[in-house]
Amino acid sequence: MFAVIQAAGWPIWPLILCSVVALALIAERLWALRTPLVAPATLLDEVLLVTRSSLPAADVVNKLEDNSVLGRVLASGIRAVVAEPRIVESGLRQAFEGAGRSAVHTLERYLNTLGTIATAAPLLGLLGTVIGMIEIFGAQAPGTASGGNPQQMAHGISIALYNTAFGLIVAIPALMFHRHFRRRVEEFELQLELAAERMVPHLMRFAVRTAPPTPSATPTPAASSSAPSTPTA
Repeated sequence: MFAVIQAAGWPIWPLILCSVVALALIAERLWALRTPLVAPATLLDEVLLVTRSSLPAADVVNKLEDNSVLGRVLASGIRAVVAEPRIVESGLRQAFEGAGRSAVHTLERYLNTLGTIATAAPLLGLLGTVIGMIEIFGAQAPGTASGGNPQQMAHGISIALYNTAFGLIVAIPALMFHRHFRRRVEEFELQLELAAERMVPHLMRFAVRTAPPTPSATPTPAASSSAPSTPTA
């Protein structure tokens, strides 16, 4: 393998760097996008049970926030109701939406880098092949009818194609995992949205309702002016 790398020339080193970075990102996303770390199956039901009669204490909310990404979103809604007892439904939904956008941004971390590697690796391989072909044809001795030794030229071309092959080896797994992680993020995003929809009416039970204004019993000026006047003695 080291002999192949030496024969392929310097253009293969950026591909090796891309392969190392892609492998690290794939391992990190495989660990970070696990279901227990993002959206545990029973977390929402447990939160609904705990908040059935009253809002939890601050330490319970902090533990919920540290539990998972879904716990962070649910904790933001609970904190919004605690901070503003007279909160309206639209304000609570905005709190959930803000926390959801932050959560999705966290889930999508490094995916753009992985997609860039999947797109750029074949191009880097093609660049290495083109540079190798230029060097091969430039090294042929001028003035000969055959244009050089055909066996030597065929060997040089095969070495130049190592870059293209290595670029495809890097790009294909990176593209597959990028699409897999993107699909996982979409599934988790849907779970977060459904959980927030269930929590909104549940938390609105603890919001203080403001009483509507009562109509005033003071007579209007028009009514007072139309009343008949009593004659004076």
